[in-house]
Amino acid sequence: MTEAVRATFRDQAASCEALGSPFTARLLRGLADGLCAGTPVADRVLGWVGDASSRGDALALRLAGGLHAIARRPGATLASVYPPNTAAETPALIAAALAAMTEHADFLLAWLGQPPQTNEVRRSAPLIAAGHWLTQRLGLPLVLSELGASAGLNLLWDNHRLQIGPVAYGPPEGVLLQPHWHGAPPPLCPPRIIERAGVDLQPVDPQADRARLLAYIWPDQPDRMHRTEVALDLAARMRPHIDAADAIDWLQQRLRTRYQGALHLIFHTVAWQYFPTDAQARGRALLAAAGGAASDDAPLAHLAMEADAEVNGAALTLTLWPGGPTGEVIRLGRVDFHGRWVDWQAPA
Repeated sequence: MTEAVRATFRDQAASCEALGSPFTARLLRGLADGLCAGTPVADRVLGWVGDASSRGDALALRLAGGLHAIARRPGATLASVYPPNTAAETPALIAAALAAMTEHADFLLAWLGQPPQTNEVRRSAPLIAAGHWLTQRLGLPLVLSELGASAGLNLLWDNHRLQIGPVAYGPPEGVLLQPHWHGAPPPLCPPRIIERAGVDLQPVDPQADRARLLAYIWPDQPDRMHRTEVALDLAARMRPHIDAADAIDWLQQRLRTRYQGALHLIFHTVAWQYFPTDAQARGRALLAAAGGAASDDAPLAHLAMEADAEVNGAALTLTLWPGGPTGEVIRLGRVDFHGRWVDWQAPA
């Protein structure tokens, strides 16, 4: 098990490097080599019970997030080897990290028991584009239902601002999103949201859990940190409704209401893949059944930004009902998992 854990740390290091955090990549590679049994935290990590990989428990991210949380504390010794301070050489960085794991063992052991929180507000960019596209096509207000909403940052996508060249979508005071955009820009047709709600197994409070959320924004990503802080301030003010529940049970209840004169938009961003296989099948069946009862004046849409067989980002797929038993499936394009680029392929 120990070598399998070390391998997941190296795999996660490569992902962090690809996502623009060479510091976290260096930290994880150093820990993969430098962790030794004999302390409570190291023993817990190296003997991890469960799936330590990024598609399972994401153990490497848990430990990196916990160490960053410690480094963010005022006066923390670990902060001296973390950005924005001059980055230490790898041996000094790993020595400081191992010392922190001993000094703050109780904190880290508790931290490792909770899943990572990756509230990436840049994922709102394709949601904004899809909202404008749907509004032009159907001309109806929207009711939003998000699966895996966490702190609700992307449940508030209509309050963020997408900039594509000279064209801006959303309010000027919103979180500014400027992904590398490929393809024609979506229509400029502002959506009107009349209701929104989300669900998460463990909803995160944007105010009370702020420190935890920001610990998963890596210290060498100041622009991402700023966007997340602004988005958390917005969520703390607006307080979107997020239920603590199983996503598919919640979806079943949510689909029982027909919203006459509005489009009910079910959406999720990099969440569906973490649902158990039987839950995914049940969710698809619920959507198909509700879609079969949809009408032109009470339509249903399912927008998914999720991994597929391709290695280049996530697929952005929209299913619309009424449109037959399986709905009308529209390929809107592909999106970087962290929203850094969007390949928009929606029909004009």
